[in-house]
Amino acid sequence: MKTLADAISQWTRDEEDYYSPISNLYLYRRSAPTTPHVCMVEPSIVFVAQGAKQLVIGEQCYRYDATRFMVTALNLPGSSQVLEASPDQPCLGLVYKLDLRTIAELATHSRRPTPADIASQGAAAIGSMTPALADPFQRLLALLDEPEALPVLAPLVEREIHYRLLLSDQSARLRQMASVGSHSFRIARALDWLRLHYAEPLHVDELAAHVKMSASNLHLHFRQLTTMSPLQYQKWLRLNEARRLMLNEQLDAASAAFRVGYESPSQFSREYSRLFGAPPKRDIDAMRREAAAA
Repeated sequence: MKTLADAISQWTRDEEDYYSPISNLYLYRRSAPTTPHVCMVEPSIVFVAQGAKQLVIGEQCYRYDATRFMVTALNLPGSSQVLEASPDQPCLGLVYKLDLRTIAELATHSRRPTPADIASQGAAAIGSMTPALADPFQRLLALLDEPEALPVLAPLVEREIHYRLLLSDQSARLRQMASVGSHSFRIARALDWLRLHYAEPLHVDELAAHVKMSASNLHLHFRQLTTMSPLQYQKWLRLNEARRLMLNEQLDAASAAFRVGYESPSQFSREYSRLFGAPPKRDIDAMRREAAAA
């Protein structure tokens, strides 16, 4: 069987990013270190089979390589960067999106006691990559060479991946995140609501009632898990969607601002500059020049 690095290299040989026919699986290759770039990390396990990367969430830095994986259980804004890569030794890795419902179901069959709420520890962590966890990933990538077998065998291997994660050193974190009624689970519901309604005015009391928490508890646990307040998280969603609208749909800054819920284009421009380091037009022009030069 190919090593994980060999398998990822095969499918990313002609492009940096490979969105596989397995909907939860994405492969990537980078041939040089990169500058940090803003991203949204979905509930997932991320690791590199060769090279090294890091993700910064708030003031926390998570570095991972072939011996360590990063796991996130919420939709978290962060800054991702490739640290070690070269044309001869590219950074090769994968992102696998987790299904918290599968984790919750498998956890019910475990005899382990329900862990204490770990919201204060944040929603991302670094775990140790073991042969037992790497093996199902190797088999999942091997199935890409057998497209006719994917519908039958991939769901079985994916279920095993979730099971192996529940046996890893990040078991307690994942089980707590998937536990209905925990603070972590309720914050996950709040994040989902914000992602759907980011363009609407935010009333924290109503959001807290929606997830069955007090406003003070919502603020406390929301910040512990995301490093942001609900309002800051909404702002991050709005600004990134506006950036996408300007870049991909050619909207001007004012139109994008109104589309995502801003009432003042000048306020939008100030907040955009703070997040991305340049006013909207200058930032979008620079991104287009970089894309044209690539």
